[in-house]
Amino acid sequence: MSYATRLAVESDLEHVSRIYSHAVETSISTFDLEPPDRDYWRERLDGEHPGDHLIVAVDEATDQVVGYAYSWSYRPRPAYDMTRETSIYLDESVRGRRVGRLLYEALLETLSISGVHTAVALVALPNPASEALHRACGFQEVGKLSQVGRKFDQWIDVKWYQRMLVNLPITGKAVIDEAP
Repeated sequence: MSYATRLAVESDLEHVSRIYSHAVETSISTFDLEPPDRDYWRERLDGEHPGDHLIVAVDEATDQVVGYAYSWSYRPRPAYDMTRETSIYLDESVRGRRVGRLLYEALLETLSISGVHTAVALVALPNPASEALHRACGFQEVGKLSQVGRKFDQWIDVKWYQRMLVNLPITGKAVIDEAP
């Protein structure tokens, strides 16, 4: 199979929501305890900051959404404006097929072109696949917090990862909205 990335559109939100809901219900990769409603995803789709992006990976043969990545505010204070927090989620059927890397390459280049200086990501532990993905995409581990989340009756540690985008090479993987 072959996969491609593109900007998400309204009709993708159902698939994005399904992928995320599965993660909420079955994993510690998110600290949400209940899946968010459609308005949450519409807000991600309609983000007004130049660094807010929602990108999907699709099966090129069917245009079926198989994963997504998004960037959003790191902290709600103006001094953090050029730092965005990133998240990525995949359908179980495509894990281990480089779809996560494809998504991150598109998201990071899109962020760089959008003027974002720094991308950060939070990984709940244990999650060796996510840690490996972040390292493979140029993120560096910058810190660990112990027992900051509680889900499924267990305390969960997290690691922060950071990627500077200042010198990120432009390779044509970015997905930018061409509409006026």
